[in-house]
Amino acid sequence: MASRTDPVLDTRALNRATLARQLLLSRAETSARDAVAHLVGLQAQNVKPPYFQLHARLAGFRPAELAGLMEARQVVRMVTLRSTIHTHTADDALTLRPLVQAARDREVNQFRKGLVGVDLDRLALDARAFVEAEPRTMGEIREELLKAWPDADPQSLSVAARCLLPLVQVTPRGVWGRGGQVRLTTVENWLRRPVGEAQSVDDVVLRYLGAFGPASVKDMQTWAGLTRLKEPFERLRPRLLTFRDENGVELFDLPDAPRPDPGTPAPPRFLPEFDNLLLSHADRSRVVAPELKGRTWSGNQAHRVLLLDGFLGGLWKADAGVLTVELFGPASRARKEEIVAEGEALLADMADTPAGADTPAGAGAGAGAGTGGTVEPSAAPGSAFSVEPGAPPSVEPGSAPSAGPGAAPANGTVSVRFGSIRG
Repeated sequence: MASRTDPVLDTRALNRATLARQLLLSRAETSARDAVAHLVGLQAQNVKPPYFQLHARLAGFRPAELAGLMEARQVVRMVTLRSTIHTHTADDALTLRPLVQAARDREVNQFRKGLVGVDLDRLALDARAFVEAEPRTMGEIREELLKAWPDADPQSLSVAARCLLPLVQVTPRGVWGRGGQVRLTTVENWLRRPVGEAQSVDDVVLRYLGAFGPASVKDMQTWAGLTRLKEPFERLRPRLLTFRDENGVELFDLPDAPRPDPGTPAPPRFLPEFDNLLLSHADRSRVVAPELKGRTWSGNQAHRVLLLDGFLGGLWKADAGVLTVELFGPASRARKEEIVAEGEALLADMADTPAGADTPAGAGAGAGAGTGGTVEPSAAPGSAFSVEPGAPPSVEPGSAPSAGPGAAPANGTVSVRFGSIRG
């Protein structure tokens, strides 16, 4: 429990500290590979989000950099944290997956009713041999396993294979501007390296705090999809600083980690759906104000979000050469000009795929697939706004996605009318 003498970090202080770790206060002059390692992976349920995550965080980033890393097998897409797909460096792929394997084993147990009579050790061996002969789709894996266990539930067999084996999605899946079915093989086979020893949980705690801190034990458990992490935090306590949030929750942090002044300016940033900034704390109020809770999702679909002054400020989409923002509150002319400038940079930087390239499979609703591949001159900053403070959101084609029934009205739309996004 936090000591009453621990310094208190209010919401803005937590926000600025987290943004600094997330490279969102100012774009970092670092490589895409080093950024992926620093962030301990990029959430990658859809194909495009990792590219947009890096654009928001890195100076001079272009999609070809991450695509090149994918094709060179220096980064891979695989199921790790929270049983979701992440883009990891090759080193992390080989050592993080063993750390979370116990959680994947427990996941298999949830499907035991569909696996009656199935020898899981044999299933793992058979599935490994099948996918290492050549990359396979999940449907092909399922059909192969049904030959040995025809009475088993097909979905349960798929889940067992996905959880028991460290499967990676092979390229061209995940490569910007190229299409491709999800085909899977083992991480060892793809990287031609054996799985290493699991990273120590203590080391991962320190890495998490470096990318997401200050944070509580529950925050890290939310991020990792693991339980019983109090012990490593206690073990590390002599090496860490402790704070309290405004609700008295104990927060841990690295002594030398950045904790900027709460008044530090935070520029607008366009983040994709499933950005880990919004998924990696039990208490997300450091980024999402309580009155906006739930506005980043409709059903099971996450929206792309706009950060304004470091906090959730709206939703966005890019379609048919128009980037449209649905604001959640009024914005000054200066703020609008900042949004337009950032939007123009996004459209220009992310439109460098040759015209005619295929849009990756799986980048459907909510993924914001663009059309065309050229960038045209924009209007002067601020002149492209179709918004008046307090006006209702646009319902014309190309407007931002609705936040769902019962959502509070937005304060207008912003359209940046040039260029397009392919990928």
